[in-house]
Amino acid sequence: MKRYDSSLQADSTVARAQNSVNKLHHAVSQALSHPTEQTVEQAENSMEHAEQSIRQVNRSLGPQGVELAEEMLAVEKDRLDKLNQQQETSER
Repeated sequence: MKRYDSSLQADSTVARAQNSVNKLHHAVSQALSHPTEQTVEQAENSMEHAEQSIRQVNRSLGPQGVELAEEMLAVEKDRLDKLNQQQETSER
């Protein structure tokens, strides 16, 4: 029974990380379509939360099961970085 409980906890931890990255994707998409200070800040906060979730998975499970979430996180980081660069350029 203990093994089963550990498996459920692991699945739950991975699911939370994937949900965090999905929320990040939505926040970055919102910031890209409506680039205001508030939407960019929300995307950055979402980025921090997703990074924390992935760190938690890595601590709990090691690198297995988190590769997809890390790839998605990298894509969203890139999207958010490009948005920040665009905003800096337009402010000049």
